[in-house]
Amino acid sequence: MPVCSMLRSQVQHFFDPDTFTLSYVVTDTHSNHCVIIDPILNYYPESGKISEHSIHTIITYIKEHKLQPKYILETHIHADHISGAQILKKTFDVPIAMGAHVKQVQDYFNALYHLEDDCGTAMDFDFLLKNDDTLTLGDLDIIGIETPGHTPACMSYCIGNHVFVGDTLFMPDYGTARCDFPNGDAATLFDSIQKLLSLPEQTQLMMCHDYMPEGRDLAWETTVAEQKLKNIHVHDGINKEQFIKLRISRDKQLSTPKLLLPAIQMNIRAGKLPQAAMNGVRYLKIPLNQL
Repeated sequence: MPVCSMLRSQVQHFFDPDTFTLSYVVTDTHSNHCVIIDPILNYYPESGKISEHSIHTIITYIKEHKLQPKYILETHIHADHISGAQILKKTFDVPIAMGAHVKQVQDYFNALYHLEDDCGTAMDFDFLLKNDDTLTLGDLDIIGIETPGHTPACMSYCIGNHVFVGDTLFMPDYGTARCDFPNGDAATLFDSIQKLLSLPEQTQLMMCHDYMPEGRDLAWETTVAEQKLKNIHVHDGINKEQFIKLRISRDKQLSTPKLLLPAIQMNIRAGKLPQAAMNGVRYLKIPLNQL
């Protein structure tokens, strides 16, 4: 397990209410180097239109604060929003990092969509990170923590005393990630969560989503101690067998994310749009009666 530094990083969150997604800009205040985590490209399935307004909010923040982006970090292949990583990469000429096991996700969905000339490959990402792999952000280290279960390629990132957990955990009143996507696994997720909960209790855990149950205000930050005490799925006293039973039962009640099919098709390629057809128009493929 990584030893998360107590050096302080500056964290700015950005919330997309359409997908309940949180993106972050994390800055080393000594160097003004920053990293962007889980950026969003807005997509409207009813019209097939895309918008860059969420990305432009992040770009404006970076420019106004005179920050120097060093990396774009994806915590996993998202099924509920399209990644905006490509726009940020072109704007700031920075690399994109993803968990090294992304090939398992790409192989499954390349076959499902029958993507031949436009398939997702490891080359779509600039860095493929494994457990304890480290990137440098000014005086801070970015330490990769493999946290599979929701998907095989899920990564959490420890920066200073913050850990960005992707979909592995939610706020304590909402629980944990679903495990019914291809190659997801509840037992694996439980082990990943225990890895996070073995960090020092004051470690700040940063969410990728918040669904604001019962109409409470938006929240995006909790601690290891709070998760161990209050998480409705994995608080202290819940064993692995109990969690697996609960998670499988809950997953059977969940609906398919409305953006799953378009989002994954682009996100396995690090947010690249499909190649244009001979008429100049880009098209998404939607497999019928699958998944």
